[in-house]
Order: sequence, then structure tokens, then C-alpha cells
Amino acid sequence: MSSYKAMLDACVLVNACLRDTVLRLAEEPPLYVPLWSAEILEETARTLKGPNFGLTETQVDRLIDRIQDAFPEATVEGYAHLIDAMLNDPGDRHVLASAAKAGADAIVTFNVRHFPACAVDPFGIVVQKPDEFLIHQFHLAPELVVEKLYQQA
Repeated sequence: MSSYKAMLDACVLVNACLRDTVLRLAEEPPLYVPLWSAEILEETARTLKGPNFGLTETQVDRLIDRIQDAFPEATVEGYAHLIDAMLNDPGDRHVLASAAKAGADAIVTFNVRHFPACAVDPFGIVVQKPDEFLIHQFHLAPELVVEKLYQQA
């Protein structure tokens, strides 16, 4: 079991293909431990129900339930008291606070500018775009990543 922990931002979980790929890499045998908060899942749900995706409430609820069922220990709690102390973009302070609480090694997001080094370095967290994260996973276990991608296809 891998001990590498990655906080997945809502922008990563919204895209179906990307979500499928990153979550497959966390399935047995896991390359990393996925993390998120209830706020991240709520943001994911709001976005998926919005005009750009237009999923129904039933579809979104089913998706979120399946994600939580597949990774029951991924949801981070008890970080609310840390939010105000975070020095990153106010809209993403909950992401950094939950990552810090969980001892995450990385935050995977498209919004890397929302997480400047001065905000994440004190917690030893790296911020990676999804492609960087996936390349890193490939370099760690190329055969396993290829096998999981083959199964996905």
C-alpha cells in the first residue's frame, strides 16, 4: 500500500476521463492515497450540475456516492479551524487546510497559481497539475500505470 497522499481538487474530479484515470491509479494495488473534503465534493457536484456539464441531481448524487464508496477513507474532516490561517487564494483555502490536516504530499489541481510556494512549503506539500501528477505516477511504476490504462481502455 502506498503512503503517498494526494489531495484532489474539484477541478480534477469534474472531468470524467481525468477522474477515471486518477482514481484508477488509487485502486488496488494503489499508487497513491486519494484525498478530498466534503467541500471539494460539494464543489464538484455544483459544477457537474451547472450549465457546462448539465448532469441531473440524480446522476451527480450517484457519482459522488460511488466515489465515496470506492474510497471511504478519502474524506478529510476536522480542518475548518485551519482555513483562516492559510495564505493561499481565499477560494481554495479549504483545499490547503484539508491537505495540511491530512498530511498530504501533494495537491493535484489545474489552479496551481492559487497555491503559491509561500503557502504550501510550510506543510511540505507540492502542487501539481494533473499531467505532472500522472507523469510522476508513471515514472514510479510504469508497468502498473500502463496496465491500469489498458484496463481503462
